[in-house]
Amino acid sequence: MKFPGKRKFKHYFPVGTPRPFSPEKDVIAEAVYPVVGIEQTLVDIEAQVSYDFMDKYGLQRGVSAMPSPEIGEAILADAQSQGLIRDQQAGSTIGNTLHNFSILADAPAIQLGVMADPIRFGSSAYHFLRSTSTRVNLDHMQPEHAIGRALTLITPDGERSFVILPGDMDSLKPDSIPASAFEKASALIFNAYLFRTREHGSIFQAMEKCIEYAKAHALPVGITLGTHFVVSQYREEIEAFIREHVNLIACNEEEAEALTGDADPLSAMDKLLDMADMVLLTAGPAGLYFGGHTDTQCARITKYPLKSGAISEFNRYEFSRPLLRKDCDDPLKVISHISPFMGGPERIVNTNGAGDGALAALLHDMAANRFHNKVMPSSSKHDRNYMTYSSFAQVCKYANRVSYEILVQSSPRLAHGLPEREDSLEEAYWDM
Repeated sequence: MKFPGKRKFKHYFPVGTPRPFSPEKDVIAEAVYPVVGIEQTLVDIEAQVSYDFMDKYGLQRGVSAMPSPEIGEAILADAQSQGLIRDQQAGSTIGNTLHNFSILADAPAIQLGVMADPIRFGSSAYHFLRSTSTRVNLDHMQPEHAIGRALTLITPDGERSFVILPGDMDSLKPDSIPASAFEKASALIFNAYLFRTREHGSIFQAMEKCIEYAKAHALPVGITLGTHFVVSQYREEIEAFIREHVNLIACNEEEAEALTGDADPLSAMDKLLDMADMVLLTAGPAGLYFGGHTDTQCARITKYPLKSGAISEFNRYEFSRPLLRKDCDDPLKVISHISPFMGGPERIVNTNGAGDGALAALLHDMAANRFHNKVMPSSSKHDRNYMTYSSFAQVCKYANRVSYEILVQSSPRLAHGLPEREDSLEEAYWDM
């Protein structure tokens, strides 16, 4: 397990105290804490098409369509036969997050969902495997006829239209969820898109089974809010579900507004923290927010300038580490904010997946905390049952840096971890 971010040795153990003995290798081997995610298995397919192609199938430009399986397969087959498809990549928010977690942490993740059987060379399932890290464990996937496919049709004017072929992606059964996947896990994550499946399929019930197992092992449960359209459609159901089952909310400012009714990110964060223990909110050019709860007895005052907005001096205790609200005798809400890394990229190549990268960084920090607690239980880092290894401020930095890495590449999935040395930092930093 790699530790999150790039730090000096003094960040690991108190300065002035002897370095503790290194744990035995067998202890380290037992202390692997994967993130478990449940998701509608999906492949993103891009095709460059003509206006005549769109008209042939009655597709409107700029609109998302879900045609019958027969018509959807015909559209895909036609695009393939004409050589119009230019890329196929594994997709979905949870899939992206698990992949990026495995790259950052150099540790396994477990994805639960369906997988095509058999898998043929060149098929969508093949491309899903090809673009997913080998550290993501897919052994528990339920075999089905077809996984989901999201076809993006790009017309000559650059307009993007979408055709969704769900296949069997909603057919995951509760019986296919293995209890063993949660025994050494660090967290469970799922997407609010699953609320759309409550009337059909069985994946929502499979997700409820996952939460049952997660609670049995006292694992934090996280939800990503998908899109503001989904949140608006199922707002009351999602809020009630979060209050009962969820510890971590990951969203952007539009999704936060859809759930809370508040357009100001800080005000929305305040309301979201009444629902859950931690919130990670990406706000585009405004940067990134990470908030949670800590206890007044272990609150640490920031050394950075105090910030105010809808909440006065909201970052005063951002050098603290988050706790579950139920573990706080006198809970304090803490919010940390950071502007885009390096002021943001000069040229944004891809905005798809930036939030997934930020969430992967947070999950890495949470898993590293569990790992460190296992191999160094006597460390002062674990005098309380903290949720992360790092402070609110440090998690913000790390999540922000990973998000930047996604923005400057064409894929929502990392091909490698962060650089060993940041060119943006002065040489004096590395000489400290």
